[in-house]
Amino acid sequence: MSAQTVTGPVPADQLGLTLPHEHVIFGYPGYQGDTLGAFDHDAALVECVAVAETLRSRGVQTVVDATPNDCGRDPAFLREVSERSGLNILCASGFYYEGEGATTYFKFRFSLGAGVEEVYEMMLREVTEGIGKTGIRAGVLKVASSRDEITPYERVFFQAAARVQRETGVPIITHTQEGRQGPQQAELLVGEGADPGRIMIGHMDGNTDPEYHKETLRYGVNIAFDRIGLQGIVGMPLDRDRLRVIEALLAEGYANRILLSHDSIWHWLGRPLPLPEAMLPAVRDWHPTHLLDDILPELGRRGITSEQIEQMTVQNPARVFG
Repeated sequence: MSAQTVTGPVPADQLGLTLPHEHVIFGYPGYQGDTLGAFDHDAALVECVAVAETLRSRGVQTVVDATPNDCGRDPAFLREVSERSGLNILCASGFYYEGEGATTYFKFRFSLGAGVEEVYEMMLREVTEGIGKTGIRAGVLKVASSRDEITPYERVFFQAAARVQRETGVPIITHTQEGRQGPQQAELLVGEGADPGRIMIGHMDGNTDPEYHKETLRYGVNIAFDRIGLQGIVGMPLDRDRLRVIEALLAEGYANRILLSHDSIWHWLGRPLPLPEAMLPAVRDWHPTHLLDDILPELGRRGITSEQIEQMTVQNPARVFG
């Protein structure tokens, strides 16, 4: 089995230590209209290659770029970063949740009768032939839901992704909002015929109740604690509370179903964010080496074995994405 990266297929057993949910570049829909935030390709490339090289020097071999189509996904840029740094990068095909991603384009089309079939056709082509004219194939499908429901708009993308996955085997990764809808996402995707072993329900670390995680895991899917370092904002808990849940799940034998990442953004599209001073502590540890620098050593101090850590960071990603 192989994973489809932006530079071609890579055997699953060569993916190595993998961060399964990061963003090389990312912009909320609408950034394109801010003429004071024009994209400086060369500067962004230098910045992102430096991050990729740092990760490579620390032992990371693969990153899944979870940027959806409507948030600035740029497969050609990802390929440049990969070729210059040697880091494997998987590119996504998919769309963000309605509250922060939906533009009028698809809403209007859906109102005219377009829907699952059109999204299915697009995702299938991006997975099997390539994205646009780049020839770069998407290696994962990305879907997302709102905090309190999977809206009718969002459900279209879940249904299309499940259909493409049934036909191609491509893995599906998701965004949950503030630790909600994990079981509902799993139920919908599996009910639509997707392979649970190739599904990673994301941002599960927004919820600190182990029962919520076990309810999701009952569907046979994988779960990701993949906003590590983001603390006290956008519904995210402190890292110490995340670790408590990971410990509880590992104690019950779920090491083979957990993946770890940050959801970090290496370069924001548009103008630089004017972060208030009061918000800085919440994002101080939100960077792509926090897992390596702080979290994995802390897990070791808490008695988590090196075998369990390798399972979550190497073996599970190889199985899900390979």
